[in-house]
Amino acid sequence: MHKMKKYAGFLGGFGIACILGVFIQAKTADSYFEISKNLDIFTTLFKELNTYYVDPIEPGKMMKTSIDAMLENLDPYTNYITESDIEEYEFQTTGKYGGIGANMRKKDDKIYVGEVYENSPAFTAGLHPGDEVIAIDKQLLKGKDIDDISLLLKGSPGTQFTMRIKDAYTGTEIDKIITRSEIEVSSVPYAGLIGKNKDIAVVKLTQFTPACSRLVRSAFDSLKKAQPNLKSVVLDLRNNPGGLLNEAVSICNIFVDRGQLVVMTKGKTPQLSEEFRTSGAPWDLNIPVAVLINRSSASASEVVAGTLQDLDRAVIVGERSYGKGLVQVTRPLGYNARLKLTTAKYYTPSGRCIQAIDYAHRNADGSVGHIPDSLKKEFKTKGGRRVQSGGGVEPDVLVAEDDISKLAITLYIKNYFFDYATQYAKQNKTIASASTFALADADFAAFGKWLENKDYSYKTETEIALDSFKQAATRDKSFDAVKGEYNALLTKVSHDKKQDLAKHKAEVMRILENEIISRYYYLRGRIENSMRTDEDVQKALNLLEQPAQYQALLVPKK
Repeated sequence: MHKMKKYAGFLGGFGIACILGVFIQAKTADSYFEISKNLDIFTTLFKELNTYYVDPIEPGKMMKTSIDAMLENLDPYTNYITESDIEEYEFQTTGKYGGIGANMRKKDDKIYVGEVYENSPAFTAGLHPGDEVIAIDKQLLKGKDIDDISLLLKGSPGTQFTMRIKDAYTGTEIDKIITRSEIEVSSVPYAGLIGKNKDIAVVKLTQFTPACSRLVRSAFDSLKKAQPNLKSVVLDLRNNPGGLLNEAVSICNIFVDRGQLVVMTKGKTPQLSEEFRTSGAPWDLNIPVAVLINRSSASASEVVAGTLQDLDRAVIVGERSYGKGLVQVTRPLGYNARLKLTTAKYYTPSGRCIQAIDYAHRNADGSVGHIPDSLKKEFKTKGGRRVQSGGGVEPDVLVAEDDISKLAITLYIKNYFFDYATQYAKQNKTIASASTFALADADFAAFGKWLENKDYSYKTETEIALDSFKQAATRDKSFDAVKGEYNALLTKVSHDKKQDLAKHKAEVMRILENEIISRYYYLRGRIENSMRTDEDVQKALNLLEQPAQYQALLVPKK
């Protein structure tokens, strides 16, 4: 989580004036001497290598390697960002980059257009998912890595390039002149109304980027305008990795009054310790709220979920969150390089820190572990409910994660969902709305027939276990004695692909529908369609449609 605050003034000017006594002054002097001495050694070593090493060296690459190795002993969020990495870092923190608004996929040494963002340069140029990309500015792409192609696509807004493609629908090769622009991937890709009476608002927030709180509030305003009798809201923070701390505070301010403590940060020095409170007018103080989280909800997502839980202002639904209770800031290093480093831990209003991994105390082999249950502390919410520190945010309503079948994973990895969706879009110019589109049994049969001559074999858990048994028995020279029984058992457990397809019909249909919908309604459509079968959403929906059950979860257990 990043704090939109610079500490340079405090550290550079005020810090020296705050030295407390001769002891601290001496201790600081010793520390600076050690730093100065080792920096001098490092500089001399680097010069010697550059001057006398038998082969030429790459100073920039070598320096990056040495810095990364030094930071490796800290937490994984303290990183050296080189000038060449700045654009990717800016995209991660702001959601903006200069490019065409489409990602690429690689298959059989060829490059294809993958997802296309709505209203992007790629969209305007008429690119379709499934188009084969042959060349960029006459540079052939066959055999190139996706990262190399990404560099060719990104660039300053307003610059142009020519992309030669083979159209997925017509099969013709054509040159497309594409003008790059600033691409801003919205942190609120979906907002809509759900429920029997369409009176429950759901807003999905994917990242805490600058001004995302205004987008969320605006989305709720629009939904309230469309449905004046709005009964409750769902805030979806699943797979949200976090972002800006001040935006997390502003998101909480949508549902809690001004002046409310949201989060405290505690660092090495007083200047790095601070309280963050809401400062604006709330959107609604009383409307029931359900917040969705999962194992990939981290940092700022956990601030919002943990704070609203501590204040008994929302019911948390889903899985235990990731457990990142650390705050990062970025410091300039010169030459457009930066250091992102952890400066503090954060604490929710009840006083708990949700950090799950103890990076300060490593094992003898250098590995780190989760904070043990014996060291976790119990805290209480505003209304007296019990919550724990040291392990992410525990949901009030736990929804077990659905296991994805090996069949579905195999079909996805081999691009069969993607390829069939391309064929489907080629044959069908329009489909039903994203919220109502569904494949029929005949469509599933057609997909099965399309798969008949394609390899999507895989090994089940039982088959993998039998392989391990065979290897162990062979090493022990005992396999011959059980070979007959082994082969009989292997025959019994060997799976039939057609049977597997029928067994996992519902899952396969759901994924295929979602892929097809993306060709017509893009990411927004994907999310809208998934609402019908999303277990977390349905759980929250059922809860919010039963006010007594919702309120019961906010009362301390006796």
